[in-house]
Amino acid sequence: MYKHRFQFRVEKMCRVMQVTRSGYYKWVNARHKPSEQLKRRKKLMKRIEHHFKGFKQRYGSPKIAHKLREEGWKIATKTVAKLMKEMGLRSVVVKKYKATTNSKHSQPVYDNVLNRQFRAAAPNKAWVTDITYVATKQGWVYLASVMDLFSRKIVGWSMGSRMTKELVLDALDMACRRQKPEPGLVHHSDRGSQYASTEYRERLAYYEMIGSMSRKGNCYDNACIESFHSVIKKELVYLTTFKTRQQAYNAINSYIELEYNRIRIHSAIGYLTPHTCEKRYYEQKQVA
Repeated sequence: MYKHRFQFRVEKMCRVMQVTRSGYYKWVNARHKPSEQLKRRKKLMKRIEHHFKGFKQRYGSPKIAHKLREEGWKIATKTVAKLMKEMGLRSVVVKKYKATTNSKHSQPVYDNVLNRQFRAAAPNKAWVTDITYVATKQGWVYLASVMDLFSRKIVGWSMGSRMTKELVLDALDMACRRQKPEPGLVHHSDRGSQYASTEYRERLAYYEMIGSMSRKGNCYDNACIESFHSVIKKELVYLTTFKTRQQAYNAINSYIELEYNRIRIHSAIGYLTPHTCEKRYYEQKQVA
């Protein structure tokens, strides 16, 4: 009964407006269809969510905007940030950096040769290194890392339950085995006693490296490696409860070797991964 009344009213309205019934229903359906702008917005939000969850909620708007542009989207970073805010997507927060090494000692130190020149012309021209700490239920794990400033690649690392000179020596030896640097590489660290030890200075001389150290009490002189330690903490350590030191060793090894060096893109090197950045350099050198 209701259906017949509705159809009668539609026919009457169509006669008054001088349109066909098919034309009327076409107009009604068009009104309820989402606009192209709305469809684009929904598709864009799906891609934002894809990239956000694809890298474990670690990417902020700049990196997600870059990934979208790689897919062909013409999108501003501010637009991505606005949509992420609407969607309630927020990357994990960086916690404050806390110094670990002890610079109060009587051992000789190097001048600040690097002098905050954090851009290198080629791989294995300048390395920076530092120590950080990770909590487990068994106690602290200390991580010594060595970064190549050209590619931001972590070329050497070592972990242990104590913050000793052997810890930093192992990280340096690993980096040299992997990268085989030529003489003259600038090696930069803070003034920690581990890096100022006789054994460490002798190892730098053996590898024919140029020693460089941050100025006293100035963490910005070693900002790149400290930034890496902040990243690994916010993207792994603060999101994980390690029951044993071995669990921490395994997780950190996997994160550095796979996620940081080979998957995670870096704005400082043109949104490439460290592995790709280094690889492209040598490929271009062969062509030249």
